[in-house]
Amino acid sequence: MAKVIFGSLKRRLRKAPASVGKKRVTTAAGERKTVFTLDANSPSFEDGLQYVFARNVAKARRDNKRIAGVADVAPRKR
Repeated sequence: MAKVIFGSLKRRLRKAPASVGKKRVTTAAGERKTVFTLDANSPSFEDGLQYVFARNVAKARRDNKRIAGVADVAPRKR
């Protein structure tokens, strides 16, 4: 029989791991965007991937909240 353990899987990463870098790039339309880079050969690749994914999800939720008024619902396509 398996033992069931309840707990939070969320780990707070306040500071980006060493495998994550940040660059400011200019798009073809002339906009400035921030791009996170991830070193695939880093020993902390898993932490870096988790950090970048969490940042992307947070940004998507903020954008949805701004557009639709609700963070968990995607805006309607027009």
